[in-house]
This record gives sequence, C-alpha cells and structure tokens, in this order.
Amino acid sequence: MSGVLDLNSDLGEGFGIWRLGDDDALLEVVSSANVACGFHAGDASTMRRVCVKAAEQGVVVGAQVSYRDLSGFGRRFIDVEPGQLADEVLYQIGALEACARAAGTRVGYVKPHGALYNTAVRHAGQAAAIAAGVRAFGVLPVLGLPGSELLAAAERAGLEPVFEAFADRGYTPEATLVPRSQPGALLGSTAEVVERAVRLATSGEIVAVDGTVLKVGARSLCLHGDTPGAVEMARAVHDELTARGVAVRPFVAG
Repeated sequence: MSGVLDLNSDLGEGFGIWRLGDDDALLEVVSSANVACGFHAGDASTMRRVCVKAAEQGVVVGAQVSYRDLSGFGRRFIDVEPGQLADEVLYQIGALEACARAAGTRVGYVKPHGALYNTAVRHAGQAAAIAAGVRAFGVLPVLGLPGSELLAAAERAGLEPVFEAFADRGYTPEATLVPRSQPGALLGSTAEVVERAVRLATSGEIVAVDGTVLKVGARSLCLHGDTPGAVEMARAVHDELTARGVAVRPFVAG
C-alpha cells in the first residue's frame, strides 16, 4: 500500500484566557492547520502563536473562516447578505495572513468552519460569496466536501477545489456529515477513527452510518481538535498511515 494524504485539524480555537484543545501537540502530528480567524474563535495573540508554532513544525497554515458568531462557536446558520459574507471572508483571511507573515509563513488555503461549511454544501449563494471573498484576496485552494456547491463555486472562480474527508465524523448515505445534534455524528473511539483513515487512504472508501460504502477521493483528512481524545486519535492515525506506507504531507506545496 502506498500513497499520500494530508492531515488537517482545526486549531487556535481558544479565545482570550480560554483554551480549546492542545494546539502544540496537534501541530506535531498534522500537516495542515485550519486556524480560527477571530469570528467563531481565536484572537490576535492566539492566531499569531499558532502561526509561529506551525512555521516551526513545517505545518501549512490555512484560514478557517466562519460566520461572525463567537457565542455560538460558528455552529449556527446566519443569513448573511452575499456581499457582506464575501467581505467578511476576505477580512478573516487578511487578518490571519498578517499573523502568518509575522511568523515567517503564509496562508496556504481556506476552509470554512462549522455552519458556514455545512451551509455551503448546498447553498449556492453563500458558496459563491465564500469563493468571491477568497478570490478577492488571491488564488488560494479551497478545502471542502466533494460534490459541494462550495467547491463548484471555487472552481468557477479560478480557485483550486480540494476534496476533504472527516476521520471523526459520521456520514449520511448521501455523503454529507451527520448533524452534530443527531446520533452518530461523532465516531466514538480511536480504533474507529484509525480504521476510517486507513480505509480512506488505501481504498478511497468511507462507511456511512447506515452501512452504505461511499467512494470518496479525498486529498485531506480532518481530525477535529476539539474532539475528546483528539491528540491520541491524531497520533494513532498518523502512526498507522505511516506504517502502511502512506506519507502524511500537506496538499499545499511548501
């Protein structure tokens, strides 16, 4: 078995004196860091600190853009006017780019967070607004769910669409994520997460909650930083993939 797979994780999701997850430990494992840009979590100091650590570890920095929703952690739908949403995406990328440059690195890609990510799977208007905001900044890859409106809009805007899968989230038979409010939204053990990662990397398959086998050609695998046992899961996935001849590398060239 051989191949290459990127491992990404949502990082920098603390705020002020509050910390969420172990950013430093995960940066020793993952190859891409989706850094919160201050709208659902994160602040200037957190963003800069994560960028510094990512640069030290050779991890690519990505902008994890969101609805303006600190109190809801970006997990609530907001009916934002498209022009405003595009501007807010641009604003978030620019803020992270400043922190990244100060750390000697750069923003290498964009990934929406939470409700914005899920909304852009089917909401063509918001998907186009996200793509417009990214394109206003420059030509950056956009990480998203295969078959989503988001990736279609990114491609139309001249941006590279990058297929992503999730190691620790349940899938519906339609190849979308099970809502966090429903049973089966999260995989329950490290063993399940490792099995998901290995099957994806070696066979391009993911098993949905009803047993349906989905064909998923993902280049990047997400391991959520706020999942209980996230560091243990990430290390186990990295070690098992490496043992099976799968190289863990960022999808963005250094």
